[in-house]
Amino acid sequence: MRVSREQMAENRERILETAATLFRERGFDGVGVADVMKAVGLTHGGFYGHFSSKDDLAAQALGRAFGNANQWLEDAKAAEPAAPLQGIADRYLSPLHRDDPGHGCPVAALGSDIARQGEASRQAATEGARAAIASLSSIMPGEGEEERRAAALSSYATLIGALVLSRMVEDKALSEEILAAARAALEAKPAET
Repeated sequence: MRVSREQMAENRERILETAATLFRERGFDGVGVADVMKAVGLTHGGFYGHFSSKDDLAAQALGRAFGNANQWLEDAKAAEPAAPLQGIADRYLSPLHRDDPGHGCPVAALGSDIARQGEASRQAATEGARAAIASLSSIMPGEGEEERRAAALSSYATLIGALVLSRMVEDKALSEEILAAARAALEAKPAET
């Protein structure tokens, strides 16, 4: 049975969204093409009509995940115009985000895995990180672009590192303490409005 172009495009979108979620939940090695296609409700054979390989899917799913994360960042900034960095920190460093890696930050979920992926995946991650850093730079204090960028890099690393640590530890109280300490550290940084 032939599938319309519209259905093909819709299937491709579902595959990308599902893969982006599954990769963040289980890592690249924990998800196969068959897993993604089964989750979408399509046959394994249909995969190659959309992507040339699992690596191609991984790179495109990463691009999608970073795009979603950077849109989230812009939305968080807009929601707290008087204190955008604190608004970002409060949302990013929350138990809700900590407990839902499949729909959260791709760096916190896959950072060390991305470093071992192919060039296309690393390029997608690089572009996504550059966009996040530029977005954060726009709200950082500083005399010039270089100071604002340095503050953005520090804040980005604080956000990601704290989320990774909070997910890593088994002790919920320690996990909450890590999130709270990072929020407090970021709160101490005044932001441009």
